[in-house]
Amino acid sequence: MSDPAAPLWRAAQVFRLFSWVYAGVFFVSKNSELDRPVLGMVLFGVLTVWSVACAVAYLRGFGRNRVWVLAEVAVVVVLMATTPVVASAQWTSANQAWPTTLWATNAVVSSAILAGPVPGMVTGLIVMGTAAALKGTIAVDLVRTPTILIELAVGLAVGMAASTARRAHAELERATRLAAALAERERLSRQVHDGVMQVLALVSRRGREIGGEAAQLAEVAGEQERALRRLVSVADTAQVGGISVTDLGALLRGYASDRVAVSLPAAAVYLDARVADEVLAAAVNVLTNVERHAGPGAKAYVLLEDLGGSVVVSIRDDGPGIPAGRLAEAENEGRVGVSKSIRGRMQALGGDAVLTTSEGGGTEWELTVPRESTAR
Repeated sequence: MSDPAAPLWRAAQVFRLFSWVYAGVFFVSKNSELDRPVLGMVLFGVLTVWSVACAVAYLRGFGRNRVWVLAEVAVVVVLMATTPVVASAQWTSANQAWPTTLWATNAVVSSAILAGPVPGMVTGLIVMGTAAALKGTIAVDLVRTPTILIELAVGLAVGMAASTARRAHAELERATRLAAALAERERLSRQVHDGVMQVLALVSRRGREIGGEAAQLAEVAGEQERALRRLVSVADTAQVGGISVTDLGALLRGYASDRVAVSLPAAAVYLDARVADEVLAAAVNVLTNVERHAGPGAKAYVLLEDLGGSVVVSIRDDGPGIPAGRLAEAENEGRVGVSKSIRGRMQALGGDAVLTTSEGGGTEWELTVPRESTAR
Protein backbone atom coordinates (compact mmCIF):
# COMPACT_ATOMS: atom_id res chain seq x y z
CA MET A 1 0.00 0.00 0.00
CA SER A 2 1.40 3.40 -0.96
CA ASP A 3 2.13 5.90 1.81
CA PRO A 4 0.08 9.10 1.30
CA ALA A 5 2.76 11.01 3.23
CA ALA A 6 5.56 9.80 0.92
CA PRO A 7 6.03 13.23 -0.74
CA LEU A 8 6.52 14.77 2.70
CA TRP A 9 9.11 12.14 3.60
CA ARG A 10 11.01 12.92 0.40
CA ALA A 11 10.85 16.67 1.03
CA ALA A 12 12.07 16.10 4.59
CA GLN A 13 15.23 14.44 3.31
CA VAL A 14 16.00 17.49 1.17
CA PHE A 15 15.67 19.55 4.34
CA ARG A 16 17.96 17.03 6.07
CA LEU A 17 20.62 17.57 3.40
CA PHE A 18 20.54 21.36 3.77
CA SER A 19 20.57 21.11 7.57
CA TRP A 20 23.63 18.80 7.38
CA VAL A 21 25.43 21.31 5.14
CA TYR A 22 24.63 24.08 7.62
CA ALA A 23 25.80 21.92 10.53
CA GLY A 24 29.04 21.20 8.65
CA VAL A 25 29.72 24.87 7.95
CA PHE A 26 28.98 25.76 11.59
CA PHE A 27 31.23 22.97 12.89
CA VAL A 28 34.15 23.91 10.63
CA SER A 29 33.90 27.56 11.63
CA LYS A 30 33.69 26.75 15.34
CA ASN A 31 35.95 23.67 15.56
CA SER A 32 39.02 25.62 16.59
CA GLU A 33 37.10 27.07 19.54
CA LEU A 34 36.25 23.65 20.99
CA ASP A 35 38.15 22.13 23.92
CA ARG A 36 38.26 18.73 22.20
CA PRO A 37 38.25 19.37 18.45
CA VAL A 38 39.28 15.80 17.55
CA LEU A 39 36.38 14.33 19.52
CA GLY A 40 34.18 16.95 17.86
CA MET A 41 35.22 15.65 14.43
CA VAL A 42 34.46 12.09 15.48
CA LEU A 43 31.02 13.11 16.70
CA PHE A 44 30.37 15.03 13.49
CA GLY A 45 31.25 11.84 11.62
CA VAL A 46 28.61 10.03 13.70
CA LEU A 47 26.15 12.80 12.81
CA THR A 48 26.93 12.35 9.13
CA VAL A 49 26.54 8.57 9.20
CA TRP A 50 23.24 8.88 11.06
CA SER A 51 21.98 11.50 8.62
CA VAL A 52 22.72 9.18 5.69
CA ALA A 53 21.09 6.22 7.49
CA CYS A 54 17.93 8.24 8.20
CA ALA A 55 17.73 9.53 4.65
CA VAL A 56 17.98 6.00 3.24
CA ALA A 57 15.52 4.58 5.79
CA TYR A 58 12.87 7.22 5.15
CA LEU A 59 13.29 7.30 1.38
CA ARG A 60 13.14 3.49 1.09
CA GLY A 61 10.27 3.34 3.57
CA PHE A 62 11.56 0.83 6.13
CA GLY A 63 12.27 3.61 8.64
CA ARG A 64 8.78 5.11 8.61
CA ASN A 65 7.80 3.64 11.95
CA ARG A 66 7.71 4.58 15.62
CA VAL A 67 10.89 2.72 16.59
CA TRP A 68 13.06 4.48 14.01
CA VAL A 69 11.64 7.94 14.72
CA LEU A 70 12.11 7.48 18.47
CA ALA A 71 15.67 6.39 17.78
CA GLU A 72 16.21 9.58 15.76
CA VAL A 73 14.90 11.71 18.61
CA ALA A 74 17.22 9.88 21.03
CA VAL A 75 20.27 10.34 18.78
CA VAL A 76 19.53 14.05 18.39
CA VAL A 77 19.22 14.53 22.16
CA VAL A 78 22.42 12.55 22.82
CA LEU A 79 24.46 14.49 20.24
CA MET A 80 23.18 17.79 21.60
CA ALA A 81 24.09 16.61 25.11
CA THR A 82 27.71 16.04 24.05
CA THR A 83 28.22 19.79 23.60
CA PRO A 84 29.61 20.32 27.15
CA VAL A 85 31.98 17.38 26.56
CA VAL A 86 33.67 18.96 23.55
CA ALA A 87 33.30 22.64 24.50
CA SER A 88 33.67 24.81 27.55
CA ALA A 89 30.75 26.00 29.64
CA GLN A 90 31.32 29.56 28.39
CA TRP A 91 31.21 28.44 24.74
CA THR A 92 28.10 26.35 25.38
CA SER A 93 26.37 29.31 27.02
CA ALA A 94 27.22 31.65 24.14
CA ASN A 95 26.42 29.31 21.22
CA GLN A 96 23.83 26.82 20.11
CA ALA A 97 24.56 23.11 20.58
CA TRP A 98 27.26 22.02 18.14
CA PRO A 99 24.96 19.80 15.99
CA THR A 100 22.92 23.05 15.47
CA THR A 101 19.24 23.52 16.19
CA LEU A 102 18.48 23.41 12.47
CA TRP A 103 19.86 19.89 12.16
CA ALA A 104 18.04 18.80 15.36
CA THR A 105 14.79 19.97 13.74
CA ASN A 106 14.92 16.87 11.53
CA ALA A 107 13.62 14.86 14.50
CA VAL A 108 10.68 17.29 14.82
CA VAL A 109 9.85 16.92 11.14
CA SER A 110 10.04 13.11 11.24
CA SER A 111 7.82 12.90 14.33
CA ALA A 112 5.26 15.23 12.79
CA ILE A 113 5.09 13.32 9.50
CA LEU A 114 4.77 9.97 11.24
CA ALA A 115 2.31 10.80 14.03
CA GLY A 116 0.79 14.22 13.43
CA PRO A 117 1.00 17.73 14.89
CA VAL A 118 0.90 16.92 18.63
CA PRO A 119 3.87 14.46 18.61
CA GLY A 120 5.70 16.87 16.31
CA MET A 121 5.24 19.77 18.73
CA VAL A 122 6.19 17.57 21.70
CA THR A 123 9.44 16.64 19.92
CA GLY A 124 10.06 20.35 19.34
CA LEU A 125 9.71 20.93 23.07
CA ILE A 126 12.14 18.07 23.75
CA VAL A 127 14.74 19.58 21.41
CA MET A 128 14.38 23.05 22.90
CA GLY A 129 14.30 21.61 26.43
CA THR A 130 17.64 19.92 25.77
CA ALA A 131 19.09 23.20 24.47
CA ALA A 132 17.82 25.04 27.55
CA ALA A 133 19.32 22.40 29.86
CA LEU A 134 22.72 22.85 28.19
CA LYS A 135 22.66 26.59 28.75
CA GLY A 136 21.14 26.30 32.20
CA THR A 137 18.50 28.87 31.36
CA ILE A 138 15.25 29.20 29.47
CA ALA A 139 14.90 31.98 26.90
CA VAL A 140 11.74 33.88 27.82
CA ASP A 141 12.27 36.71 25.33
CA LEU A 142 10.41 35.15 22.42
CA VAL A 143 10.90 38.31 20.34
CA ARG A 144 14.69 38.11 20.39
CA THR A 145 14.86 34.32 20.63
CA PRO A 146 11.84 32.84 18.79
CA THR A 147 13.45 29.44 18.20
CA ILE A 148 10.95 27.56 20.35
CA LEU A 149 8.07 29.13 18.45
CA ILE A 150 9.68 28.07 15.19
CA GLU A 151 10.10 24.49 16.42
CA LEU A 152 6.47 24.34 17.54
CA ALA A 153 5.30 25.86 14.26
CA VAL A 154 7.29 23.29 12.26
CA GLY A 155 5.78 20.42 14.27
CA LEU A 156 2.27 21.83 13.89
CA ALA A 157 2.44 22.67 10.19
CA VAL A 158 4.17 19.49 9.04
CA GLY A 159 1.98 17.33 11.29
CA MET A 160 -1.22 18.89 9.98
CA ALA A 161 -0.03 18.44 6.40
CA ALA A 162 0.70 14.75 7.01
CA SER A 163 -2.64 14.17 8.76
CA THR A 164 -4.52 15.94 5.98
CA ALA A 165 -2.74 13.88 3.34
CA ARG A 166 -3.68 10.63 5.08
CA ARG A 167 -7.33 11.67 5.56
CA ALA A 168 -7.61 12.71 1.92
CA HIS A 169 -6.05 9.42 0.83
CA ALA A 170 -8.47 7.43 3.00
CA GLU A 171 -11.46 9.36 1.61
CA LEU A 172 -10.25 8.78 -1.94
CA GLU A 173 -9.84 5.06 -1.32
CA ARG A 174 -13.36 4.81 0.14
CA ALA A 175 -14.80 6.76 -2.79
CA THR A 176 -12.94 4.53 -5.25
CA ARG A 177 -14.21 1.35 -3.57
CA LEU A 178 -17.75 2.73 -3.52
CA ALA A 179 -17.57 3.69 -7.19
CA ALA A 180 -16.27 0.23 -8.09
CA ALA A 181 -19.02 -1.45 -6.06
CA LEU A 182 -21.69 0.71 -7.68
CA ALA A 183 -20.30 0.01 -11.14
CA GLU A 184 -20.35 -3.73 -10.47
CA ARG A 185 -23.88 -3.50 -9.10
CA GLU A 186 -24.97 -1.57 -12.19
CA ARG A 187 -23.43 -4.22 -14.43
CA LEU A 188 -25.20 -7.02 -12.59
CA SER A 189 -28.42 -5.01 -12.56
CA ARG A 190 -28.30 -4.63 -16.35
CA GLN A 191 -27.68 -8.33 -16.84
CA VAL A 192 -30.50 -9.28 -14.48
CA HIS A 193 -32.80 -6.71 -16.06
CA ASP A 194 -32.09 -8.02 -19.54
CA GLY A 195 -32.93 -11.56 -18.44
CA VAL A 196 -34.87 -12.50 -15.35
CA MET A 197 -36.64 -9.19 -14.72
CA GLN A 198 -37.95 -8.91 -18.24
CA VAL A 199 -39.31 -12.46 -18.09
CA LEU A 200 -40.98 -11.81 -14.73
CA ALA A 201 -42.44 -8.55 -16.02
CA LEU A 202 -43.77 -10.34 -19.12
CA VAL A 203 -45.35 -13.11 -17.00
CA SER A 204 -46.91 -10.52 -14.71
CA ARG A 205 -48.34 -8.48 -17.57
CA ARG A 206 -49.63 -11.42 -19.59
CA GLY A 207 -51.09 -13.07 -16.47
CA ARG A 208 -53.17 -10.01 -15.70
CA GLU A 209 -54.33 -9.85 -19.32
CA ILE A 210 -55.38 -13.52 -19.34
CA GLY A 211 -57.08 -13.33 -15.94
CA GLY A 212 -58.43 -16.27 -13.98
CA GLU A 213 -55.81 -18.47 -12.34
CA ALA A 214 -53.15 -16.73 -14.41
CA ALA A 215 -53.83 -13.53 -12.45
CA GLN A 216 -52.52 -15.21 -9.30
CA LEU A 217 -49.37 -16.22 -11.17
CA ALA A 218 -49.09 -12.63 -12.40
CA GLU A 219 -49.25 -11.32 -8.83
CA VAL A 220 -46.50 -13.69 -7.66
CA ALA A 221 -44.31 -12.83 -10.65
CA GLY A 222 -44.82 -9.13 -9.98
CA GLU A 223 -43.83 -9.52 -6.34
CA GLN A 224 -40.70 -11.46 -7.26
CA GLU A 225 -39.77 -8.86 -9.87
CA ARG A 226 -40.06 -6.05 -7.33
CA ALA A 227 -38.09 -8.03 -4.73
CA LEU A 228 -35.32 -8.80 -7.22
CA ARG A 229 -35.22 -5.20 -8.40
CA ARG A 230 -34.79 -3.98 -4.82
CA LEU A 231 -32.08 -6.56 -4.24
CA VAL A 232 -29.92 -5.43 -7.17
CA SER A 233 -30.59 -1.77 -6.33
CA VAL A 234 -29.57 -1.81 -2.68
CA ALA A 235 -27.69 1.41 -2.05
CA ASP A 236 -24.16 1.24 -0.75
CA THR A 237 -23.41 3.21 2.41
CA ALA A 238 -20.13 5.05 2.68
CA GLN A 239 -18.41 7.28 5.22
CA VAL A 240 -17.80 10.87 4.15
CA GLY A 241 -16.33 13.18 6.75
CA GLY A 242 -17.34 10.75 9.49
CA ILE A 243 -21.00 10.69 8.37
CA SER A 244 -22.73 7.67 6.80
CA VAL A 245 -24.21 8.62 3.44
CA THR A 246 -26.45 6.67 1.07
CA ASP A 247 -27.35 7.07 -2.59
CA LEU A 248 -31.06 7.96 -2.50
CA GLY A 249 -31.34 7.22 -6.22
CA ALA A 250 -30.30 3.61 -5.71
CA LEU A 251 -32.92 3.24 -2.98
CA LEU A 252 -35.69 4.62 -5.22
CA ARG A 253 -34.59 2.52 -8.18
CA GLY A 254 -35.58 -0.58 -6.23
CA TYR A 255 -39.26 0.38 -6.49
CA ALA A 256 -39.36 0.66 -10.28
CA SER A 257 -41.82 -1.69 -11.95
CA ASP A 258 -44.17 -1.86 -14.90
CA ARG A 259 -46.47 0.52 -12.97
CA VAL A 260 -43.78 2.75 -11.46
CA ALA A 261 -41.33 4.65 -13.67
CA VAL A 262 -38.27 6.01 -11.86
CA SER A 263 -36.15 8.77 -13.39
CA LEU A 264 -32.80 9.52 -11.72
CA PRO A 265 -29.85 11.88 -12.29
CA ALA A 266 -26.76 10.45 -13.95
CA ALA A 267 -24.72 10.94 -10.77
CA ALA A 268 -25.45 9.43 -7.38
CA VAL A 269 -27.44 11.60 -4.95
CA TYR A 270 -25.85 11.11 -1.54
CA LEU A 271 -27.68 12.02 1.67
CA ASP A 272 -27.16 11.28 5.34
CA ALA A 273 -28.13 7.60 5.56
CA ARG A 274 -30.90 8.20 8.11
CA VAL A 275 -32.29 11.11 6.10
CA ALA A 276 -32.29 9.00 2.94
CA ASP A 277 -34.20 6.25 4.77
CA GLU A 278 -36.83 8.74 5.96
CA VAL A 279 -37.28 10.26 2.50
CA LEU A 280 -37.57 6.77 1.02
CA ALA A 281 -40.20 5.84 3.62
CA ALA A 282 -42.27 8.90 2.70
CA ALA A 283 -41.94 8.10 -1.02
CA VAL A 284 -42.95 4.46 -0.46
CA ASN A 285 -46.01 5.67 1.46
CA VAL A 286 -47.00 7.78 -1.54
CA LEU A 287 -46.52 4.84 -3.92
CA THR A 288 -48.57 2.62 -1.60
CA ASN A 289 -51.41 5.14 -1.72
CA VAL A 290 -51.23 5.13 -5.51
CA GLU A 291 -51.45 1.34 -5.56
CA ARG A 292 -54.38 1.26 -3.13
CA HIS A 293 -56.45 4.25 -4.21
CA ALA A 294 -55.56 5.27 -7.78
CA GLY A 295 -57.05 2.21 -9.44
CA PRO A 296 -55.60 -0.97 -10.97
CA GLY A 297 -54.51 0.72 -14.16
CA ALA A 298 -52.87 3.78 -12.63
CA LYS A 299 -49.18 4.40 -13.12
CA ALA A 300 -46.77 6.43 -11.00
CA TYR A 301 -43.83 8.48 -12.19
CA VAL A 302 -40.96 9.19 -9.77
CA LEU A 303 -38.44 11.96 -10.49
CA LEU A 304 -35.37 12.60 -8.30
CA GLU A 305 -33.67 16.00 -8.60
CA ASP A 306 -30.44 17.16 -6.94
CA LEU A 307 -30.63 20.96 -6.62
CA GLY A 308 -27.37 21.32 -4.73
CA GLY A 309 -28.68 22.76 -1.48
CA SER A 310 -31.72 20.49 -1.48
CA VAL A 311 -33.03 17.22 -2.91
CA VAL A 312 -36.52 16.89 -4.39
CA VAL A 313 -38.49 13.69 -5.03
CA SER A 314 -41.55 14.26 -7.24
CA ILE A 315 -44.16 11.48 -7.47
CA ARG A 316 -47.02 11.89 -9.95
CA ASP A 317 -49.76 9.45 -10.88
CA ASP A 318 -52.42 9.36 -13.58
CA GLY A 319 -55.21 8.19 -11.27
CA PRO A 320 -58.55 9.91 -10.58
CA GLY A 321 -57.11 12.37 -8.06
CA ILE A 322 -58.33 13.17 -4.56
CA PRO A 323 -61.74 14.85 -4.09
CA ALA A 324 -61.74 18.16 -2.22
CA GLY A 325 -61.94 17.68 1.55
CA ARG A 326 -61.15 13.96 1.42
CA LEU A 327 -57.80 14.27 3.20
CA ALA A 328 -59.27 16.30 6.06
CA GLU A 329 -62.08 13.76 6.36
CA ALA A 330 -59.59 10.88 6.49
CA GLU A 331 -57.56 12.61 9.19
CA ASN A 332 -60.70 13.17 11.28
CA GLU A 333 -61.38 9.45 10.95
CA GLY A 334 -57.98 8.71 12.44
CA ARG A 335 -56.27 7.80 9.15
CA VAL A 336 -53.07 9.84 9.41
CA GLY A 337 -50.96 8.30 6.65
CA VAL A 338 -50.69 11.59 4.77
CA SER A 339 -50.34 13.92 7.75
CA LYS A 340 -47.76 11.86 9.67
CA SER A 341 -46.14 9.31 7.37
CA ILE A 342 -45.57 11.80 4.56
CA ARG A 343 -45.84 15.41 5.74
CA GLY A 344 -44.71 14.61 9.28
CA ARG A 345 -41.59 12.80 8.09
CA MET A 346 -40.53 15.60 5.76
CA GLN A 347 -41.18 18.33 8.33
CA ALA A 348 -39.10 16.42 10.89
CA LEU A 349 -36.22 16.61 8.40
CA GLY A 350 -36.66 20.37 8.01
CA GLY A 351 -38.18 19.84 4.58
CA ASP A 352 -41.66 19.94 3.11
CA ALA A 353 -44.22 17.79 1.33
CA VAL A 354 -46.51 19.58 -1.12
CA LEU A 355 -49.54 17.84 -2.61
CA THR A 356 -51.14 18.98 -5.85
CA THR A 357 -54.34 17.20 -6.84
CA SER A 358 -57.74 17.64 -8.40
CA GLU A 359 -60.62 15.29 -8.88
CA GLY A 360 -60.03 13.48 -12.15
CA GLY A 361 -56.59 15.05 -12.63
CA GLY A 362 -54.32 12.68 -10.72
CA THR A 363 -52.05 13.62 -7.82
CA GLU A 364 -48.51 14.89 -7.49
CA TRP A 365 -46.35 14.94 -4.37
CA GLU A 366 -43.20 17.04 -4.16
CA LEU A 367 -40.97 15.93 -1.28
CA THR A 368 -38.17 18.41 -0.54
CA VAL A 369 -35.39 17.96 2.00
CA PRO A 370 -32.35 20.23 2.61
CA ARG A 371 -29.06 18.47 1.95
CA GLU A 372 -27.63 19.34 5.37
CA SER A 373 -30.66 17.86 7.11
CA THR A 374 -30.24 15.21 9.80
CA ALA A 375 -32.93 12.83 10.96
CA ARG A 376 -34.40 13.60 14.38
